[in-house]
Amino acid sequence: MSADERRLSVLRAIVEDYVATQEPVGSRSLVERHQLGVSPATIRNDMAALEDDGYIAQPHTSAGRVPTDKGYRLFVDKLSSVKALSTAERRAIETFLTGAVDVDDVVQRSVKVLAQLTNQVAIVQYPSLTRSTVRHVEIVALENSRVLLVLITSSGRVEQRIIELEQTLGADLLVDLRGRLVGATVGQRLPEASLRLAEIIETFAPRDRPIITSVVTTLTHVLTGERSDERVAVGGTANLARFGSDFDVTIRPVLEALEEQVVLLKLLGEATSDPTVRIGTETGNDQFSGTAVVSSAYGSHDQVLATLGTVGPTRMDYPGTIAAVGAVARYVGRMLADG
Repeated sequence: MSADERRLSVLRAIVEDYVATQEPVGSRSLVERHQLGVSPATIRNDMAALEDDGYIAQPHTSAGRVPTDKGYRLFVDKLSSVKALSTAERRAIETFLTGAVDVDDVVQRSVKVLAQLTNQVAIVQYPSLTRSTVRHVEIVALENSRVLLVLITSSGRVEQRIIELEQTLGADLLVDLRGRLVGATVGQRLPEASLRLAEIIETFAPRDRPIITSVVTTLTHVLTGERSDERVAVGGTANLARFGSDFDVTIRPVLEALEEQVVLLKLLGEATSDPTVRIGTETGNDQFSGTAVVSSAYGSHDQVLATLGTVGPTRMDYPGTIAAVGAVARYVGRMLADG
């Protein structure tokens, strides 16, 4: 084993012990807890080298050392494997999410299970409507010249609108309209679907256009309405309080920032399908300088719908958190694809 490999093993042991005990780690405890295969003097020399390179630091006059943001970064970058979720954890995710009734329920359940698995703050971005495609459009005649319009997107979102028409929509016209709405929109991304709808009105007879215009206008508003991907759900904020006194100074600004949707969306960032880890200043927000963010995109196949992740102190269990975030992202993507 080279000196660099040995020092990485020492750093890995320091990170693991500090995460587990929340106490600065000394050379003696490393010798007692880890089979590093070298003498205590060699470990002390390695710790001195790691400190000189900025990977660990001495928080006060004790002999112990703690990892720095740079040390955590190297630890994460050199992870050879991510901690596998237990059978119970995988079953908990699947069972908890399977009971969801719609996309909003999926988001809320995802936040809860992710916060429970990691004991951190969980953040889940609502799936983007603008990136979704139209899965189905239905129009149903009701009493008193009213119709029910239903839109189902590829992200699992269901939108319903009741439309008051000037006159009753005849059965033949209803069938014709339904067919043309489906033909113009299904399989199209929502922005493109709304543009294609504009061409439908002129294809109907002049006497039917007032009714058709009411339906098409309503559906267009639904397709181009509120951007759901600008909303996020947050859970597990109480978990911040469990990380000990040295994290207390960080809690207040983090809690204040967690109330800002724009901050949270920026915090999640442009996540990829593989979990991304940002530590301390890498979050791009001074209020989160004492935290780390683990995030991942979720979606179906090659279509990214949104992102989710966790926020916790820099001394988090990185292998376990990365595994949990990745697993929840895969389950959520699969559910929305099958929904």
